[in-house]
Amino acid sequence: MKTYQIYEPIQELNLQDLPKSRFRRHDLFEEAEKAVEPMVEELWSKGLYVDFSPIILDVEEAKRHRPIYLDMVVDAVIVFDKGDFFKKILDEIAARLRELGAERKRVGKLWYWVLKKEYKPGEVIEI
Repeated sequence: MKTYQIYEPIQELNLQDLPKSRFRRHDLFEEAEKAVEPMVEELWSKGLYVDFSPIILDVEEAKRHRPIYLDMVVDAVIVFDKGDFFKKILDEIAARLRELGAERKRVGKLWYWVLKKEYKPGEVIEI
């Protein structure tokens, strides 16, 4: 199972003092996105359709496993990960998914997760 790719950062970002407001966090992301806009436009002109889906969390927020992490184990491209912090989280989740025998099933352009093949109704599955 391919989990993720890691790219070296262009420059380190300071995410130590994130605002509590998710709207303010996205304002900060928009400022950073402007810096790479010329590169994105060049890629688009070459038929490479690049887009961003930022999930901006502080360290404590990121430690809590979120449903989107399931798909990130398969699809995420991590641009910057100081000390492999998030890689370790995704590795943990990937190991747990393997342990459960979880599978991501496709139906047309959509998909869903079967977290455990031998699931019993009412059973709680922790990731």
